[in-house]
Amino acid sequence: MCGIAAYFSRSEAGAAAQVMLALYSQQHRGQESSGITTTNGKFLQMHKAMGYVKEIFSQDVLEQLNGFAAIGHVRYPTRGSAVLTNAQPYIIETLSGPIYAIASNGDIVNYEEVALELQSRGVHFTSTNDGELLGRFIVYHHERKGLEITEAIQLLMKRVRGAYSAVFLTRNHLYIFRDIQGFRPLLMGRVGDDIAVASESCALDILHATEIREVQPGAIIVVTPNTTYEVPLSPALFSGVGEAPTMRQCIFELIYFSRPDSYEFGEYVYEVRHKIGAKLASYDDFEADVVIPVPDSANFIALGYADAKGVPFHMGLIRNHYVGRTFIRPDQYLRDESVRQKFNPLKDFFRNKRVVVVDDSIVRGTTIRKIIRMIQRAGAREVHLRIGSPPVRFSCFYGIDTPTRQELIANNMTLDQIREYVGADSLKYLKIEDLRNCVNQPNHFCYACFTGQYPVPKHAYLRTSMEKEQI
Repeated sequence: MCGIAAYFSRSEAGAAAQVMLALYSQQHRGQESSGITTTNGKFLQMHKAMGYVKEIFSQDVLEQLNGFAAIGHVRYPTRGSAVLTNAQPYIIETLSGPIYAIASNGDIVNYEEVALELQSRGVHFTSTNDGELLGRFIVYHHERKGLEITEAIQLLMKRVRGAYSAVFLTRNHLYIFRDIQGFRPLLMGRVGDDIAVASESCALDILHATEIREVQPGAIIVVTPNTTYEVPLSPALFSGVGEAPTMRQCIFELIYFSRPDSYEFGEYVYEVRHKIGAKLASYDDFEADVVIPVPDSANFIALGYADAKGVPFHMGLIRNHYVGRTFIRPDQYLRDESVRQKFNPLKDFFRNKRVVVVDDSIVRGTTIRKIIRMIQRAGAREVHLRIGSPPVRFSCFYGIDTPTRQELIANNMTLDQIREYVGADSLKYLKIEDLRNCVNQPNHFCYACFTGQYPVPKHAYLRTSMEKEQI
């Protein structure tokens, strides 16, 4: 999971500042590194570094990134280590100079096979990141095979499997595209005559964008100085290999990743979370003294629970917002340290209370275990844990950092064992059928992390004789 943004101005320069604002609104999607690439019509410029958006892009840096179009990225590492060479965007050099750049969000399941084939044909990689693979695939087929860029992207959609929402920049054009199953969100809107793109609508809101809409899975949108047009997903792409795959949007975006003020996948995020909380409340027949969320992603789930039960809702845990999201910290030591630095209970608030603690999910179990102990030490009489998702039992290969099932507590323990491990008086997860009832089009979502039913199997690799010749 990362965040991407793009801006194409038809009136003046200054696109980098707009992209910076959009990235800042999506800092929750990645805190390891950030970068922006711009074009002035002659060449591309880039600045990227490790750290937060506002730390990297000072006014002096933005002034140096002069251009009418820009793309940007905030990174949460899934594939590739936490080093600058894996930060995005990627500029791809050719004999004509640095004239292509790409930023993407998602993971490629057949990365190794596609990369090896490109390398066997003389394509050089500077990183181990999915975004560079997408960019080099497009440039190879455009520069060496003579395909139009839109044709190269369509071939990519047929050959490269997995999750990718992406923006691809040339000297004069911006290309916006999303994988054929739409795993990761991508939206676009207008700012006057300008075009703005982001992973979440909250980033477009800060730019005062209008006519906001989702980029459809498999669509390619081309932005030029004079026009914007769309190349829809063509069924002919899948001739000989079956029907085009169905939409499989990531349900975890609505549960955890996205900001509650975003609109994506045809849903208001805060409304889905409120419905989840109400479903959880229907499981209980006891009266709690107070309902508290693990802030911030569980706030609206807990509020939904409290509203449905008529129980007071309070922010009993105070969060230090200058500590990053613990789930996306790169190693266990840093996650443990972040929990201690991140949360602090209100003094004397929990004394002798029956508390319902609501969290969005349990992945490894270490964070919620420390939080429950914190609340118990603060004097709570009982602590009942309610989780706004089904048990996470399977790894995700589409952009979430759960690479092995051994890390997932629900894969290794029974419900009672998890309850005992985290120290709660009771533990209940949301049932998957109730989760499906919280969204408008449940069949359009991916639930693989709960069910193990993967829309794209790892290492899936569709090949035809035509494809072999083209690559």
